Amino acid sequence: MTTELLQQVRVIDPVSGTDKIADVLIADGFIQAIASHITDVSSDTQIRDCRGLVLGTGLVDLYSQSGEPGFEERETLSSLLQAAAAGGFTRVSVLPNTSPAIDNPALVAQLQKGRGVEEATATPQLQVWGGITLDLAGKQLTELADLAAAGVVGFTDGQPRENLGLVRRVLEYLLPFNQPVAFWACDRQLAANGVMREGADALRFGLPPIPESAETSAIASLLELVASIGNSHVHIMRVSTARSVELIASAKASGLPITASTTWMHLLLDTKAVKSYHTSLHLDPPLGTPKDMAALREGVRTGIIDAIAIDHAPFTYEEKVQAFAEAPPGAIGLELALPLLWQHLVETGEFTALELWRALSSRPAECLRQNLTGLTANQKAELTLFDPQQSWKVESKNLHTLSRNTPWLGQQLQGRVVQIWC
Repeated sequence: MTTELLQQVRVIDPVSGTDKIADVLIADGFIQAIASHITDVSSDTQIRDCRGLVLGTGLVDLYSQSGEPGFEERETLSSLLQAAAAGGFTRVSVLPNTSPAIDNPALVAQLQKGRGVEEATATPQLQVWGGITLDLAGKQLTELADLAAAGVVGFTDGQPRENLGLVRRVLEYLLPFNQPVAFWACDRQLAANGVMREGADALRFGLPPIPESAETSAIASLLELVASIGNSHVHIMRVSTARSVELIASAKASGLPITASTTWMHLLLDTKAVKSYHTSLHLDPPLGTPKDMAALREGVRTGIIDAIAIDHAPFTYEEKVQAFAEAPPGAIGLELALPLLWQHLVETGEFTALELWRALSSRPAECLRQNLTGLTANQKAELTLFDPQQSWKVESKNLHTLSRNTPWLGQQLQGRVVQIWC
């Protein structure tokens, strides 16, 4: 039995809404006590001075991409979970767009069983999204009931589905299930061959533009279907425009029971960053304008946008060393998101620590229709210990992910996860 006493740590609990300094006693994976000062401990207790450190509920990633199965050179499940642990995540949810796609119970069981991570390490809980359709064209539905019975965390394709008739059928079929269905709202015909948000910067950089209407028109259509059918478990992924935030706010104000998320990079960077032509800034949806970024930040802070997703998308060096428009869209993020968000949002005073932690922890869990126990005595310890002052360099030897596609490669960051309990 291992017993640890974390002395004078900053406790952030979005479940109870508390942010305070306290001692926390953890024994054999359970929180034994939380108090301003704990002195009555056994002689074999490991005592750690945690002044300046932050202890919060475990972080929950709504959706990320794994290379395995099919593209293990990008990422294996083992490296993905190690990266997630290093980034403070105690639950990580894998999208089904692997090769083969996660569209049958046998593959779900295989992924959940063969994680390949050493038992001696704290391992995040691997959660698997089940695919909605069997083919890339999105015309044939999977056996949704069988996937639900296999234990998927929810349903999504991780790709836009523009066939509104099929979307309507999915919403109807999933009414009996207490699981979320997530849609990425994007009209590919409007997006065409664009690679960055339409506007002055796209003209300046000479890159094909994507109008915001490619997203907003798709969101408006999805909201109409949800309103007509009444499915209360719909999640809107990858929100990236100011107008989208307005549409979601209006839908929630009218009582529509939806949730929504944006990705961490859309909160930190805008179209001006693309002037470097760094291919890790080629994202889908693309980075927004400064107005979009400001609206997304306010949306997250106020809860209109429920959660921050990482959408970790690993690619090999060879895949990313191309012209900006030719490189596959996506960037890694599991190990970088918390330090950078804390540095740019909390340290600047734009977000409180509780607001950021809530958007990375309890709210993503709620979007998945899950609960976090919070930091209370006699509960299992699902926790993240974070040092906001620790400095480290983003380079191969300091990363657990197999890929390096990030615009922060080679840069010095402040803030690093010390440990997780899960």
